Amino acid sequence: MHIMVIGASKGLGRALVEGVGTVGDTVVGVSRQRPHSVQSANGATVTWVEADMSHPVAAADALSAAAPHAIDVLIYNVGIWEAKAFSEDYNFLDDSDESIQQLVGVNITATLLVLKRLLPHVLRSDKAQVILTGSTSALRQSGRPEVAFGASKFALNGIADSLREGFREQGLKVSVLQLGYLNTEDALSVPVEDAAARDEGHTVPVHDVVSVVRTMLTLSDASFMREVLLPARYDERF
Repeated sequence: MHIMVIGASKGLGRALVEGVGTVGDTVVGVSRQRPHSVQSANGATVTWVEADMSHPVAAADALSAAAPHAIDVLIYNVGIWEAKAFSEDYNFLDDSDESIQQLVGVNITATLLVLKRLLPHVLRSDKAQVILTGSTSALRQSGRPEVAFGASKFALNGIADSLREGFREQGLKVSVLQLGYLNTEDALSVPVEDAAARDEGHTVPVHDVVSVVRTMLTLSDASFMREVLLPARYDERF
């Protein structure tokens, strides 16, 4: 199986590169710069492509040129947020026009262009699966005030819905992971019990996301998980 993880240098993306593949699989990590010493925890072959999503056209072209002929699973894990997002200091009116344009470019424009370039590779596979990393901020009444970030994650839901309809006859599976607050401080190498204890049930260990994705990849060709909502246990919004 060929798996490509976009946005893979650290945090959740790196955990996905390290955790989703097994012996016989090839996992292609994508990020602006290749991180040091990334390897699969389960014996998969790991390769890397450097692409900067803040330059959407160049990134899409680079990925199209470097992608394997067929991609079985494309995991799109790119997303930036406002400088003061998720803090008491956040105020939409304080965001500069330039920062909003950059966020939209990375979170929406790059997503569209990269998917456009890579879908032909995905559709060559009998598996043909796309997994988009969304956010609980993309849900109605999410309880979050970040306007640009929330708008970009709502857009991701629209992209997923449209892809399903546009490529249903080709058997394309499109899933969205609606993730709550993540514990990205503890890598996959940290025991899951320790990672789960860090914030006393207020953040989701990356281990749990990797476990969900592994399950998604083991389903038969007859089904798929359309949407997964994964908040922290004590997230008061859920």
